[in-house]
Amino acid sequence: MDNPIGNRSLMLRYVLLAIGWLSVALGVIGIFLPVLPTTPFLLLAAACFARSSPRFYHWLVEHPRLGPWVRDYLSGNGIPLKGKVYAIGLMWASILLSCYLVPLPWARGFMLTSAVLVTLYILKQKTLHKP
Repeated sequence: MDNPIGNRSLMLRYVLLAIGWLSVALGVIGIFLPVLPTTPFLLLAAACFARSSPRFYHWLVEHPRLGPWVRDYLSGNGIPLKGKVYAIGLMWASILLSCYLVPLPWARGFMLTSAVLVTLYILKQKTLHKP
């Protein structure tokens, strides 16, 4: 007899692992490609790994290159000023381009509202001052 709860749980674990690894890949690409943000993808990966694989979560958080991006945020140290400016600037550039390309007023309203809320969230985060 199959256990439907166990099967769903196992499937959810695999989905979270897949999203986590995809996010790591996108985050690493974002280090080199200025259009793609790094930190949000690594934070998503950390959240997925925390729920699916303690081994991969610890690998990510302790990674010598990727770990600091996640640790600074998770420990409450904040986001570097450069990261805040970069994230907000790229987000608004892409939102404004999207609003230009999408003629639907309700879609524009949704995008602009989302951008305002995300901007407020980022600005409310503590600013990390690197020595």
